[in-house]
Order: sequence, then structure tokens, then C-alpha cells
Amino acid sequence: MNQCRLIVLPVNYRCHSNVKSSELKHCYQLSMNRVISLSIFFTICIILIAGNSDLSAQEKFEDPDQARTIFDEMEERRKTIETETALMQMVITDPRGRTRTRKLQTWTKYSGDDTSTLLVFSEPGNVRGTGLLNLDEENSRTQRLFLPSVGRIQTIGSSERGDRFMGSDFTYEDLGSQNSDEFEFDWLIKHDQFYTIRAKKIDSDQYAYLEFDIHRERYTADEIRYFDSSDELIKQLKAENFEQITDRLWSPSKMIMTDHREGRSTTLVWQNREVNQVIESWRFTERGLRRGI
Repeated sequence: MNQCRLIVLPVNYRCHSNVKSSELKHCYQLSMNRVISLSIFFTICIILIAGNSDLSAQEKFEDPDQARTIFDEMEERRKTIETETALMQMVITDPRGRTRTRKLQTWTKYSGDDTSTLLVFSEPGNVRGTGLLNLDEENSRTQRLFLPSVGRIQTIGSSERGDRFMGSDFTYEDLGSQNSDEFEFDWLIKHDQFYTIRAKKIDSDQYAYLEFDIHRERYTADEIRYFDSSDELIKQLKAENFEQITDRLWSPSKMIMTDHREGRSTTLVWQNREVNQVIESWRFTERGLRRGI
């Protein structure tokens, strides 16, 4: 907040009737300078206070319906394509700065309000073939994890949604599409280049609320901040290097999820992204999950 501070002039003359005319003139000039300084000081204070009031009134709007409309537009643009495939690199950085690198392949299919995504790891050898199948259908989400080492498929339950996915800083809850029906919207702030929207995730045990920075032209989530019930920022997702996929859709080529509590992060980098290529339906079944790449 801008503050006004009055600097007291170090001169403290008093004018007496028995001083010479030249001294009276000098004294008068000093007094006028002080009056002018005070006038400028109070004028600046009034301008700053008025400016802060206008800024606060301009920025924040308690309009859940408008916030939901903006969020829905972002989601609708994601679904202007039918399919997407990509190679992805995952770099996990621990609190001591040590890194682990993994590679995986992704398949995504959009069908109306439904989204199906398959992630399969290709490197290193100890995680090769491990896969996660996300099925968002009819406002419900099913997640299945295949571990080649045990040869079975595990369904991720609600109590496990807060677990780290393959040791990364993304939890199972963080993965998959974001549906506005999962949120209660509180307010939005209109910035020059983006909107900030605060929303509570209805069934989340991890987060009390999230704040989304959504670009005003691209309608992309440039940053997401995750808070707990004590208003502490616990995680932060930043999206970078956006590329234009269609006339309405922009997608990031890089994402960084930072865990502020643990002092660690995970970076995802997309490569060889292709859209609207045919993906067979079996990819998004248990058969496709077991088959892998």
C-alpha cells in the first residue's frame, strides 16, 4: 500500500518585529516554502488514496456466474480438437536439487463432455510399461493404474487421490480434465492480460481453494495456485511456452508444479504433439492399459 510520509523541515525560524527588513524577507520566504511543501504533500496523499480506492474497486468482482463462464470457455476451447497424442518428459527435482528424468507417451480423446486419457511410461526401465488411465465420463472420474511389476490393475480410490503420481509433485487429483461442476466459484479479478478466479473444489481433501490465472485472449490457465484451509500456498503450477494448436486453442509445451511445503518440483515438457489423429477406442480400456506403448 502506498504511504505518505511528511518530512519535517529542519528550519524553525520565528519572525520578530525587531529584525531587519532583509531578515524579515528571508523569514517570509522560508515560511512560504513550508506552506508550499505541506500543500504538495497533502495533494500527493489525496491522489494516492484515490488511486488505491479506484484500483480496489476495479479489480475484484464477486460474480460467480461470470467466473464460471470464463472457466467454461477455457474448457470448451480444449475440446475443439478430437484427439491428441504426444511424447512427454518428466523431470522430478528433490529438495537437494537432485533430478530424476522419465519419459512417457500420452493419448487423449474428447467426445462431448467426456475425456479419456492414457499415460504410459517408456523410460527408465524400472517404470517402463507403467500406465494410468483417466476416464472422465458423465461427471464422474475413474482412474486405473497398471504396475507391470505386480501385473495387476489398481483402481485409484477417493482416499488415494491425494497421493503422488509416480513420485512426482502431481497427485492423482491433479491429473485429468478440470470440470466447472467440480468447483464453487467465489470471485474474479480483471487484470490487463488475465483474469484471476478463486474457486473451491467441492470434494477435495487436499485443497481448500484454488486460484486460476486465465489469459484473457487465449483462455489458457497460465498459473494455478493451491491453498489449504489456513490460506497457505502449498503448491503452484506454471504453464509456459504456449503454442497455437487451432485458431481457438493454445496449449503449453511446458508445465512446472512446485510443492512449496516440501521444496521440490516436477517439470513436464511436451514433444511431437499431434492432434486429430485417429486413436482406436481400445486404447482407453484395460486392454490398452496393459498393452502399453
